[in-house]
Amino acid sequence: MTAGNAAGKEFRLDGKTAVVTGGAKGIGRAIARTFAAHGARVAILDIDYAGAEEAARELGGESASAFAYRCDVADAASVHAVFAQIFACGRIDILVNNAGIAFVGDIEHTEEKDFDALARVNVKSAYLCMRECIGHMKQNGGVILNMASIAASAGVGERFAYAMTKGAIRAMTFSVAKDYIAHNIRCNCISPARVHTPFVDNFVHKSYPGREAEMMERLAAAQPIGRMGEAQEVATLALYLCSDEAAFITGADYPIDGGYLNVR
Repeated sequence: MTAGNAAGKEFRLDGKTAVVTGGAKGIGRAIARTFAAHGARVAILDIDYAGAEEAARELGGESASAFAYRCDVADAASVHAVFAQIFACGRIDILVNNAGIAFVGDIEHTEEKDFDALARVNVKSAYLCMRECIGHMKQNGGVILNMASIAASAGVGERFAYAMTKGAIRAMTFSVAKDYIAHNIRCNCISPARVHTPFVDNFVHKSYPGREAEMMERLAAAQPIGRMGEAQEVATLALYLCSDEAAFITGADYPIDGGYLNVR
């Protein structure tokens, strides 16, 4: 077998069903697209149903490899109902907990409502989705991938509540990996630094009108490598960690940070 042929067979997800939360846009959409391109049947969950449908049409085309579900992943009833629909069609092999929101503020500028919203969307959602999947995955094994952040491991200015939630994601990842390793369930997380997504563009436009170019340069310079990450780069790492080639990896946090943690 030539090297080219061997490479073509790597990181395939044929016959697997993957659930990607927050899959309507940004990193989640890139992950869903990459998984579908590598053979997976992808369920895209998002509170933005129109966006999820658009993503599913883009990814599935005529092959029916992607499906959209409206889901408030921080609401137990909504999560239970959607996962019941998916399980009615078969099993879930891969769960990617990507849904989340951001917030800028130190502890003095974080109101209780802000703290609660971050905890609900970023932490409770992962708990609810993992709880729905674990019992089923115990029968045949599976992979869980959570989206953490370098803010869980390093001090990032004015990210108090956000860092708190991502630290919780990291801790939950290690706990689930430990508790379910005997059931052939792998659980890992990815910790990106700043990734260039539509969210970043919108944030800069709203917060710094007229200074967009300057602020984008500052955001890029925060990573030692000199630029922000791309959603596809995170998606490619997600593909590897959810593939059989990563079968020896569990209970790990993978930074993808342009040198932010160790090269500054």
